[in-house]
Amino acid sequence: MRSAGTVAELVQRQWGDHRPGLRYEDIVLSHHQVASGAAARAALLADLLPAGSEPHLGVLLDNTPEFSLWLSAAALAGAAVAGINPTRRGAELARDILHTECRVLITERAHLPLLDGLELPGVRVLVTDTEAYAGLLAPYAGAEPGDAVLGRPGPGTRMLLYFTSGSTGAPKAAVCTQGRLAAAGQSLVDHFGVRREDVHYICMPMFHGNAVIADWAPALAGGAAVALRRRFSASGFLADVRAHGATYFTYVGRAVQYLLATPERPDDREHPLRTGFGTEAGAVDAARFRERFGVRLTEGYGSSEGGAAIQRTPDTPAGAIGRASDRDDLAVVDPSSGRERVAAVFGEGGKLLNGAAAIGELVNRGRTPFEGYWRNEEADAARVRGGWYWTGDLFFRDADGFLYFAGRTEDRLRVDSENLAAAVIENILARWTDAAAVAVYAVPDPVAGDQVMAALALRDGVRFDPAAFAAFLRDQPDLGTKMAPRFVRIVRAMPVTATNKVHRAGLRLAGFWSGAAVWCRDPEGRYVPFGEEQLAALTAEFEEHGRAELLSSDAGRA
Repeated sequence: MRSAGTVAELVQRQWGDHRPGLRYEDIVLSHHQVASGAAARAALLADLLPAGSEPHLGVLLDNTPEFSLWLSAAALAGAAVAGINPTRRGAELARDILHTECRVLITERAHLPLLDGLELPGVRVLVTDTEAYAGLLAPYAGAEPGDAVLGRPGPGTRMLLYFTSGSTGAPKAAVCTQGRLAAAGQSLVDHFGVRREDVHYICMPMFHGNAVIADWAPALAGGAAVALRRRFSASGFLADVRAHGATYFTYVGRAVQYLLATPERPDDREHPLRTGFGTEAGAVDAARFRERFGVRLTEGYGSSEGGAAIQRTPDTPAGAIGRASDRDDLAVVDPSSGRERVAAVFGEGGKLLNGAAAIGELVNRGRTPFEGYWRNEEADAARVRGGWYWTGDLFFRDADGFLYFAGRTEDRLRVDSENLAAAVIENILARWTDAAAVAVYAVPDPVAGDQVMAALALRDGVRFDPAAFAAFLRDQPDLGTKMAPRFVRIVRAMPVTATNKVHRAGLRLAGFWSGAAVWCRDPEGRYVPFGEEQLAALTAEFEEHGRAELLSSDAGRA
């Protein structure tokens, strides 16, 4: 079958296919029913959108069938879906809807309280689980693909406006066209050998690019079915996989750690799952996942905006992501000068010996498929500078050209004049068997630069043993002299964003004192409790060196 140039073509291919195409709880829709439902919604949308308005609709839903149906409907109609994050609140939520110029907002009764009191001029709100919504759709039940379009869909037609997280400012809405989304789906079909009998389990939030680009799109391109989970649940994961016959899933952030933290069972390998694809699981957790569940995880990299991609090959070393894709000219450069960084040098146990000289920002010096941000020229200019696409991610490259992820640019630490990457330290700490989740981040040093702080979420029933943790650190051959955490905070659960990424901003804000268990490494390398007395002494040290402004007066005392 030839590759499709648009998502609309992929949806049209579902017409007349009566195999199961969408699964959700006890609901099973055929591929034809999905296409038919999408055609009805596309016709409704064409009538609802005011003449001359941008063909954009907002979707404020959990992972329900309506989300998938409206993605397909938008493709048929030549419209774009803006995925609205339900963890946003008040003015920020209104800003996301209005910034993307959505004249129609699709939501459900569970999310209506989020809209209370918001001023959304010119926005028509449709509530999917109501009789009024069913009545609106009823006249369009006989619609067919192509009956009503806002503009003939082509490869350059906008398909997605999805918000990317950032450390500062309002989220930016990245543009993804039908051509790019269809190509991304087909690429993953080819890479993973997606079959028509496969079932793609979508448990990551669909307002985020990962679920749509890496899970929904390859299922659509390969003629596979999708199974939806309203929200990710570690405890419900295997039950869903078995019930739906799922063979493929995607993950981001700490999802894999949560799955590994569930109680082990003798039937953990009794399931149809074949592979998982995602980012930030880490080599240690990926190995544990395969040993326990018998499923190979493939770590990939592709910037959310589509500006750079790394492909994993069979000869990729442990810990590496892979090499640059055929389309890209990737380099690791010094962000300040643009000069290419030297190749990584490894010592005993895989210790990175020259991190300060090898770690830099990943850039694409070739032609980039980045399609820009919606109404944000300043962000476009920051992302593409000097003809290069700047990913905002830290990497290092070995002598054979394999690339290793080292964190985000904002996750860099400077300790005693040495540059460190949080992800490198996290990968080492993840080996500690008592830890269910690990996060490393910078806290200010009272004299200059940063200190390393680690947040640890422990496995059920485990208490923090400071002596055992210090002994573990001493046994790690690749832990550099500046990498051992000066501070350790024990958390009940790792704070995460709606996309299961660690909420580092909140951790940094809490600073040195959390009102709970915080430990500090003494000059002998022992971890001792860090309480009010120690905090007062540290505060005085900051004041002595004129750096008191770096401390929040009420950090972490909530």
